[in-house]
Amino acid sequence: MLHLQVNRFQAGAYIIVEGKENSDHFYIIQSGTVCCQKGANGVKTRLGAGDFLGVVSCFANRPQIETIIAETDVIAISVQRSQYSDLIVNNTPVALKIIKTFAARMRQMNEQLTKKTLNKVENDDNEHIYHIAQYYEKMLKYDVAVFGYYQYLKTRPTGPNLIPAQNKFKLLKPKSHAVYFEPTSDMTRNYPADTMIFSESAPGAEMFIIQGGQVSITKIVNGNEVVLAVLDKGDMFGEMALLENKPRSASAIAKTDCTLMVVNRHNFNTMVSTQPQLISRLTTTLGERLWSMYRQLDNANIQNPLEKMIDILSLQLEKQRTDFNTLGSKQKQTDFTVKELATMCGMDERKTSVGISEFLNDKRFKIIEGKIFIKDITEVYKASLYARKHLKTFGV
Repeated sequence: MLHLQVNRFQAGAYIIVEGKENSDHFYIIQSGTVCCQKGANGVKTRLGAGDFLGVVSCFANRPQIETIIAETDVIAISVQRSQYSDLIVNNTPVALKIIKTFAARMRQMNEQLTKKTLNKVENDDNEHIYHIAQYYEKMLKYDVAVFGYYQYLKTRPTGPNLIPAQNKFKLLKPKSHAVYFEPTSDMTRNYPADTMIFSESAPGAEMFIIQGGQVSITKIVNGNEVVLAVLDKGDMFGEMALLENKPRSASAIAKTDCTLMVVNRHNFNTMVSTQPQLISRLTTTLGERLWSMYRQLDNANIQNPLEKMIDILSLQLEKQRTDFNTLGSKQKQTDFTVKELATMCGMDERKTSVGISEFLNDKRFKIIEGKIFIKDITEVYKASLYARKHLKTFGV
């Protein structure tokens, strides 16, 4: 049975405080307005009736990401995370609004991260697909490149690079292992390692759930690959294009052989009304991803290359729900190479070179079979906290 609590806040009251733990509920504003702000110098946002408060931290099960103060007297409904499945069954439009709110905010955050981290404006131009294919061909990743050239031919049939794209596709296709150039009705698809699932800037109408294997989410910026995330079994991706009907904001590439469950618009609408547990899981995934984006914005302000890499390493551990509070040292073997870690930071060539060199000489780490081994995860977490606290101290 769904029982919701009505809360009343006077003007000037702190409804949510940034950094507060135990975010086990969120609010839906019934009346009044609030002011949201991340950090002392962050941009202020005003929200009102029908908007959600604390929803990202609630579903990510993370500390609050912003401070929210009542501008006027506010009446808000409190919803416990454990009640969300019942809310979906009883009020599907609210669940859909939360998901679409997440999707819109993720699009905004992605644009901010692209501009802040990569010094580049988000690119929805189909012509960019050709340059993506070119990059992977140059890197000898022909199975990825051939998929990119096909997507370019499909989306830009009269584009300026039509002839070279046709020639490249004809050359690479016969020896390619790439699959699913076009969507199929298959609910499950198998992708060989190093093949592209979808391309940045291309249109899309499907999301995917990983049933086995790993998937890399990447962007090509200024002729370099930036790895945004490495996803594992149970993770979802591609939801942005499905929910917002906009071009893909990044590419998805099979890091290993993958088995993926496919969700299109038709079966998504069916799932919303018949599978509340799946929608609850999607909401949690989106909340976790948004929380990670807010963390990456903090990382974008760190200038020291080594500190930047250590903070990103800590973020990867945080995503894995690593317990940093265990007494004593705790060692961990990661799945990341130093170069992969550097690409996650979105640094230019000079900073990347400096960061990699300093990281390799740092006594807190060693390299085992090409992958980073952490001698004490607590030290990594403390260094990350220091770097971000240092930024706030100087008002960055």
